Amino acid sequence: MVTPVSQQQFKLPDVGEGLTEAEIVKWHVQPGDQVEVNQTIVEIETAKAIVELPCPFEGVVAELLVTEGQTVDVGVPIITVDAGAEGGVATPVSEPPAQAAALKQDVVPSVAEPGMVSPDKPKRQPVLVGYGVKEGATRRRPRKAANGAAPSAAAPAPTPTAPAPARPQPVDGGLPLAKPPVRKLAKDLGVDLAGITGTGPKGSITRDDVLAAQAGPRPAPAAPGVREERVPVKGVRKATAAAMSASAFTAPHVTEFLQVDVTRTVESVRRLRELPDFADVKVSPLLLVARALLTAVARNPMVNSSWADGPNGAEIVVKHYVNLGIAAATERGLIVPKVKDAQDLSLPALARALNELTAKARAGKATPADLSDGTITITNVGVFGVDTGTPIITPGEAAILAFGQIRDMPWVHEGELAIRKVTTLSLSFDHRIVDGELGSRVLRDVGDMLEDPLRMLAWG
Repeated sequence: MVTPVSQQQFKLPDVGEGLTEAEIVKWHVQPGDQVEVNQTIVEIETAKAIVELPCPFEGVVAELLVTEGQTVDVGVPIITVDAGAEGGVATPVSEPPAQAAALKQDVVPSVAEPGMVSPDKPKRQPVLVGYGVKEGATRRRPRKAANGAAPSAAAPAPTPTAPAPARPQPVDGGLPLAKPPVRKLAKDLGVDLAGITGTGPKGSITRDDVLAAQAGPRPAPAAPGVREERVPVKGVRKATAAAMSASAFTAPHVTEFLQVDVTRTVESVRRLRELPDFADVKVSPLLLVARALLTAVARNPMVNSSWADGPNGAEIVVKHYVNLGIAAATERGLIVPKVKDAQDLSLPALARALNELTAKARAGKATPADLSDGTITITNVGVFGVDTGTPIITPGEAAILAFGQIRDMPWVHEGELAIRKVTTLSLSFDHRIVDGELGSRVLRDVGDMLEDPLRMLAWG
């Protein structure tokens, strides 16, 4: 008599703050694979980020209930796992002590609400967002013969229906073959070397392989004769469209512009790059723009606030901390990672935070926590060769600063015409909170500090 196998179903959890759906990006397991507690089983794309979901129990994958590319509502079962004699009983997911506090906000209860459900015995299980052990080779249990007996050693293995994708050849110790500089580049960009097939000698991973992996897959060119193409709006692009529409038609926008001679800022950036404190980090003019905005916020706190409609009427919530958003263009759309408590960071620490967050965002590794709770934002349109723009305020904030390209332009300097480094700044602000006088003062403060970076020391 065959003992029935207990099945566990894992429902798509709310991995963000009130998200209603997510897209299945990539399955890391297939039916018949053995899975363990905390093993990454699937990557999903929410409105904020790509998140790896760990398995909250162990057993053997019975069925994938949704396909890659499918958008699923929160609470819908996505995978069924057999927890029989060769599987296991659901066990709690443990948190590393060093990360317990950081992950606490990402623990999502499941059962009555989205999460893990056992048809036989519902249990509450924590699902850790964006955390799990490294993906390892899955183990497939031996298949049973028709009479229930295990196949003999001489019996040929069943032919797999879909071969596993090629993986880079590991060296001793199980590490992909790559030189130390390439490993450092991958770490800085948040790229997993284990997922790259090397094109270098003996299958080694090159710098170009890492950069290509960071950029992500390029859309296929349209077939000859195709005159139109329809691209589904989902994930980050869908969330961005909704947020920007709400912001544009809710907050009354005002945008002001200021041209600034940033020759001294460009020279300061060159000198910073030569200092040992910045030897391991990229330094660009954006770093000093960020520091200038932080200083301007300290001098004009009302610009770092939000509008709140409550039961007792409207309120302005002034934030005495700065979670600085930096807009980053990615293959998935525009996302804005936040440097939390940026006002407390030294200049080298701010440079590292900017580098790390933008690299994570472009590599698709930013977590929902990285993308939430911003207070004021910078968008660097200059990297696209654009002089200026009228940026739309990020919902929940009062202002956004656009930083245009730096160009050589004729400029009156010390009473004489000279060629100087010039950029255009633009500041959009919510006119319910920030009036013209305050907005102009903030923009002028930022401009003055970029014209003469010593003012950052005097005013900071």
